[in-house]
Amino acid sequence: MTDYRTIDFSGLEAAAADEVVTHSLVRDVRLASGRTLALITLHNGKDHKRPNTLGPLTLRELGDTLDELRARAEAGEIDAVGVTGKPYIFAAGADLSQIGALRTAENALRIVQRGHDVLGRLSELGVPSFSFVNGLALGGGLEVALNSTYRTVDASAAAIALPEVFLGLIPGWGGAYLLPNLIGIEKALEVVISNPLKQNRTLKPQQAFDLGIFDAIYSPASFLEDSLAWADRVLSGEEKVERRNAPGRIERATKWPAAIKIARGMLEQRIGTVPLSPYRALDLLEKAAKGTREEGFAREDEALGELIAGDQFAASMYAFDLVQKRAKRPVGAPDKDLARPVTKVGVIGAGLMASQFALLFVRRLQVPVLITDVSQERVDKGLGYIRDEIAKLEEKGRLDADTAGRLRGLVSGTVDKADYADCDFVIEAVFEETSVKQDVFREIEQHIADDAILATNTSSLSVEEIGSVLAHPERLVGFHFFNPVAVMPLIEIVRTPHTSDAALSTAFVTAKALKKNAIGSADAPGFIVNRLLAKVMGEAIRAVDEGAEVTDVEAAFAPLGLPMGPFELIDLVGWKVAAHVQDTMARHFPERFHASANLHALAEIDGPLERDRKKRITGLTKQARKAITVGDAPADAEEILRRVEDELAREIRLMLDEGVVPEVEDIDLALILGAGWPFIDGGATPYLDRSGASERAAGGAFHEPPIRGIA
Repeated sequence: MTDYRTIDFSGLEAAAADEVVTHSLVRDVRLASGRTLALITLHNGKDHKRPNTLGPLTLRELGDTLDELRARAEAGEIDAVGVTGKPYIFAAGADLSQIGALRTAENALRIVQRGHDVLGRLSELGVPSFSFVNGLALGGGLEVALNSTYRTVDASAAAIALPEVFLGLIPGWGGAYLLPNLIGIEKALEVVISNPLKQNRTLKPQQAFDLGIFDAIYSPASFLEDSLAWADRVLSGEEKVERRNAPGRIERATKWPAAIKIARGMLEQRIGTVPLSPYRALDLLEKAAKGTREEGFAREDEALGELIAGDQFAASMYAFDLVQKRAKRPVGAPDKDLARPVTKVGVIGAGLMASQFALLFVRRLQVPVLITDVSQERVDKGLGYIRDEIAKLEEKGRLDADTAGRLRGLVSGTVDKADYADCDFVIEAVFEETSVKQDVFREIEQHIADDAILATNTSSLSVEEIGSVLAHPERLVGFHFFNPVAVMPLIEIVRTPHTSDAALSTAFVTAKALKKNAIGSADAPGFIVNRLLAKVMGEAIRAVDEGAEVTDVEAAFAPLGLPMGPFELIDLVGWKVAAHVQDTMARHFPERFHASANLHALAEIDGPLERDRKKRITGLTKQARKAITVGDAPADAEEILRRVEDELAREIRLMLDEGVVPEVEDIDLALILGAGWPFIDGGATPYLDRSGASERAAGGAFHEPPIRGIA
């Protein structure tokens, strides 16, 4: 086994010279029983906006601290060691901003070994160790807790997760071995593989406790006090800790291999076999059923060292940098001081989308929100939906009773447009037709102040044309949400030649207040995401028009790595919506976008896709097959994939030439946030560079030097 104490980590530490160190601050706590617990508080000296992270220098300090505490334990000075974090933050894992500098083969292995070395000492102190997880705990942060003897969690902690697979890595500081042996293989597969592949889903504290990751959960009002009192009872033997989900011998022998086999088959079907990290994680989880902790750590050393130095992680770091940095500083956003204050929001419409808008605005801005529609009945239905959703949030504990009551009081409805007179920001969510949107804006403008901002949620229509009927077209901005509104993180903010800096600034500031990422776009058909998704959907239906089976097209598109196939996507957004977007794009660019009569025919059928018991697409229904006319010369999978790659590359080059966005990074960011383009691809354009589509169809690569990743 590896003797970590003999390894020279000096080169690793030199590469991390500018690390923001998370310090290990120690104080002794006298427990009610008279025992002494040495409490380590992890704190980087920053507020909660800069989470605690675990870089090489942080780990060295933590290791030195644990060595000192082990000596004190041997001397009988302390009875236990505890670890907690600064307010709201336990630890957010490895410092990813540092990893780029550590990606030599040697340093990649060293950072993994250093983590195992230091975190492993938590179980070698000679006295029990406790992790009191008082806030966010991700990746290596959660692995600190897993390496401890016992764990408690604050019921208000923001998120608990092992997100490494999402980033092209594996949990490499003990998580891949310790977690399945703590909570069982099926639950570990969910945490380590399934959740990261579901757009990096995280656990709420109660979920993590129910899975068995934590031994106790306490209210934030007295979390540390309650945790210390619990630890005292554990030390005295008064509190017996039961690991209810820990796997037994029978599970390891029978259930474990069966679960691994099922998970492998699901991965192959869903993501193919090219992405490395999910399969490396699966291998580690499989082998965790047997052998020692040291053997498990050695396997993690090897796997994570290779992945950090590999191409897929390089691509994911490009995507991660876009989401963490570029998304927070939108290119082209005017000075935020130009933004108008938003003290009341008007939503035109009371259907599902409009009601989702109203709920989001009232939750995030906590200002009065007014909705309207063509009848009082529709208004009342919209208000009922909003109030029901607030009640659900209250039932789940995401809102307290006072806040829920206040939010319900802030939402109102009317059929009298004169009630919009004091709204600062008015957004429409009506039928996707230019004349309809013009009519509602023409009417509402008669009642609102001259400096009130108007926003349209159109997904593909010309914002300038919509605003051509306004007396003040400079006040209009595109404000395009993605569905579902509460979940999708992107808003496309669309400027016209007339849009004022005040309107544009207000839109960007409002998007940030809604906790959304905003990307600016010129007023071009489809804007950014829908223009490119129209390419994906258009090439998919073109293949069907030629005679290809729906399932074959879905399989042909799989190497793109999108979270769902093209027909799964069409089914999600709605067949009529997809047909409308396709028509819009084909009308503007008939030589480049495929319009399909078959798509319209399928849109008239209620549920044209046939699915199996697991909801997987197995083809078109009999009714759907009868409704369409197809050719008899289908393209093969290679040709279908090549066409969609080339069409995407060509369209992206045109979008850059037209100035739809300032830089190619904005297109990658939009597709990551708005279409779920996978991190391990690095986004769309790095993938198109690697596949050769950029050279074939776009006149050259989008990135020099190329961003590595999977092809």
